[in-house]
Amino acid sequence: MAKLRITRLGHGGILYQSPGNKWLWVDRWSGAPTYVAPPEPWQVDVIAPTHGHFDHVGNDAADVVELASRGGTVVCSHEMSIYLASRGVEAVGMNKGGRFEVAGIGLTMVHAEHSGGVTVTGGEAESTREVGCWGWLLEFEDGTRVYHTGDTDLFGDMGLVKDRWSPSITVLPIGGHFTMGPADAGRAVALIGAGVVIPVHYATFPALAGTPAQLGLATDAQVVALEPGETWEA
Repeated sequence: MAKLRITRLGHGGILYQSPGNKWLWVDRWSGAPTYVAPPEPWQVDVIAPTHGHFDHVGNDAADVVELASRGGTVVCSHEMSIYLASRGVEAVGMNKGGRFEVAGIGLTMVHAEHSGGVTVTGGEAESTREVGCWGWLLEFEDGTRVYHTGDTDLFGDMGLVKDRWSPSITVLPIGGHFTMGPADAGRAVALIGAGVVIPVHYATFPALAGTPAQLGLATDAQVVALEPGETWEA
């Protein structure tokens, strides 16, 4: 069986290519100034956003809609699934604590400390529709477990993820301003207990000033700092 391949798409976006060659897209924002698309041909098996902010799914969740048009299964909060239905996308809605398996990949929805409003356009003025925020505990075919935190602040119950699933890899934000910064991300890694941490959600804008080097000073875990478009094999 092949290895899990993890590609940073830019900003907070990650593409997971599973050992069984299933492609799982998390928080692709094709409008990001740092976005790098994988080379064609590429496939879409699962789309699993972590919330509705434009910098994770595009305005009007356009990135989710476009990916879903290629035939992938969307897994998200119940509230986001209702919104996506208005965009013509049939999604699997769930809530925190639930687990769903698709394409041989297990997705458990877990807590995140953040907001999650979809930016809705087309009216007299832009508005937001709250659809929640969450993280994912991902279980791949070879048994590898990844805790993809989504946008979040540090919170103590990250320790429960270690107790329940013991993920070997975590993907978490370090930019600060809208999420935790490197110091608190280091504390998060200690609570999670993962040996490998992949930082995201930094360097896209000046406000996101946290760096992988600062994270490295805050954790003993292996920091895998991927440039947009770069891939790492687990």
